[in-house]
Amino acid sequence: MNKEKVVSDKNKPTAINKAVTTPISQEKLVSKVNELTRSSSASPVLSMQNAIFKSETSNYLNYKNYKNILEKLVEISDTNDITEFYNKIYSIILENVDSHFFAVGLYKEQSNCINLRLQDKLENTYSTKIFLKDTNNPIIQVFNSHKQLFVPKQDYLKLFYYKNCSTAIFPLISANKCIGVFIIEEPNAQQNATVYNIIARFIALVTHNHELTEKSEEYVNTDALTLLYNHRGFQEILSNEIKRAETTQQKLSVIMMDINNITKINRELGHAKGDEVIKLVAEKVRQNVRKGDIAGRYGGDEIAVILPNTSSEQAKYVAEYLTYSLSCCFIDNIGPIKVSVGVATYPDCSDDKEKLLILAEQAMYISQAKGYKDGMSAIISSKDFNFWDDVALKSYAEVVTKRHTQLGINFEDELIAKFHNEDNMAENKIWDIARSLASAIDAKDPYTKGHSTSVSKFSEALARAINLPEKEIQKIVWGALLHDVGKIGIPENVLKKEGPLSDDEWKIMKRHPIIGVDKVLRPNASLHNLIPIVKYHHERIDGKGYPDSLRGEEIPLEAKIVAIADTYHALISDRPYRKGMNIEKAVSILEEGAGTQWDADLVRTFIQIAPSLGV
Repeated sequence: MNKEKVVSDKNKPTAINKAVTTPISQEKLVSKVNELTRSSSASPVLSMQNAIFKSETSNYLNYKNYKNILEKLVEISDTNDITEFYNKIYSIILENVDSHFFAVGLYKEQSNCINLRLQDKLENTYSTKIFLKDTNNPIIQVFNSHKQLFVPKQDYLKLFYYKNCSTAIFPLISANKCIGVFIIEEPNAQQNATVYNIIARFIALVTHNHELTEKSEEYVNTDALTLLYNHRGFQEILSNEIKRAETTQQKLSVIMMDINNITKINRELGHAKGDEVIKLVAEKVRQNVRKGDIAGRYGGDEIAVILPNTSSEQAKYVAEYLTYSLSCCFIDNIGPIKVSVGVATYPDCSDDKEKLLILAEQAMYISQAKGYKDGMSAIISSKDFNFWDDVALKSYAEVVTKRHTQLGINFEDELIAKFHNEDNMAENKIWDIARSLASAIDAKDPYTKGHSTSVSKFSEALARAINLPEKEIQKIVWGALLHDVGKIGIPENVLKKEGPLSDDEWKIMKRHPIIGVDKVLRPNASLHNLIPIVKYHHERIDGKGYPDSLRGEEIPLEAKIVAIADTYHALISDRPYRKGMNIEKAVSILEEGAGTQWDADLVRTFIQIAPSLGV
């Protein structure tokens, strides 16, 4: 089978015995084949036969054919694809032996049979199963005895168009274990048994090594608890399936399922109970997905399913069936199993694998927020919701928080592009989008989650305390919400560094007000009035701020207000390197910087209202 087929067919991984023999590397495999052919060439029997091989009237293979077979075996020993390997074996036999057909049969433990595949010289193929209980069949006799057998008629193969053909059956022995049989039709097979034994041993060695390699790879990609694909295996298969969908121009859907209340179950009933739930969900998913669908354990309590050639509507139908099956499962002390379910479809939602997974996760969190209707989970597709509504934005922030190390800045760039392409920019729309952009920034670092919202709240309180007009207050609320939006363009290693920044890192960090203006605000005329707030909220009264080293009255009032609110929230918030300060300590730092870093009058007013602001 080819590589692609291997990937798509392995949708139900099984547990792999860790003690299984380690596969041989390609270099060692070639070495073993060389050793096999050398030892065979040097055997006393062949030494006597070599003279006979040269006789044109002999029934033996001639020396040239025999030598060619051995050389060709060495050449194909590093063939990775097992189907290609068998085809090459047949070509070698066809070139050097007058044979009507040959066959390879491999033992399958699960069905206790030998799967036989035969190919004739006209390139016809024939497949059948021979069960081990059929002890009268010569194939089973060879398999059980590990001894070669010469059969004058091939009735046991039921190939009626090749009557009265004699065959030779050789056991495929590798590591003292019989893994199948090699069959060749050839009148003089008994005389040429030595070379056919070499071919059989060679096929056994390569086939067994291929099986061990597959099992090793399968074990690496299998989750030990659920026996589904693990995260790594799931990602690899999804990449391959997306490539196939792109080639065939078909749709592909991903279902993301999160088991509800698993943290509570682990805490109250123990992790063993939580594992029991996860295993049961995995088992039910494995039993109820369609043939060709691929399930994996995506995270701790998240199960994901790849559905090739499946639209969003079809995927939702499959998801509904899965959730119904799970709701029928009752677990002691827990009750029915409930899950939250999200769906995303290629290429409708995205043609990028990572974005597709993010959207499926976002839909899953929205499903979680919507809860249940008539006892069933809400099945949410990423096509079903308005990206900018409150639930969707909160769900997006949760995904970004969890996956910030994987996302980089590209997805946030797309968020900005989506923002700039919005047609309706009414005030309420600006507010929704401003919150979404702020959530995207805050979600990159759990220690700053909610920072922009808090700064906006504190800035509004200070603006009201000095009796600014309502229109001006609203501008400050929005500007404060977006004050750090430029951090979208700051690398993660700089943004999240726990210790002091180097000079070069500090230069990068100081670019975020400019990035926010140029990348987010300036392209959108509706937000131009927020530019002074975002650009100048790091300026200082003494002129030592950035980016333009403004001083005193050169700094816009609204930027001065946001600067104080920004500093205060940073002081009272926990950071990786310290706990948040109490109000008294934070206020004392503001007092020390009044008149040099911050406007003295605004600091005095802020200190009066600080105790009522909360965190």
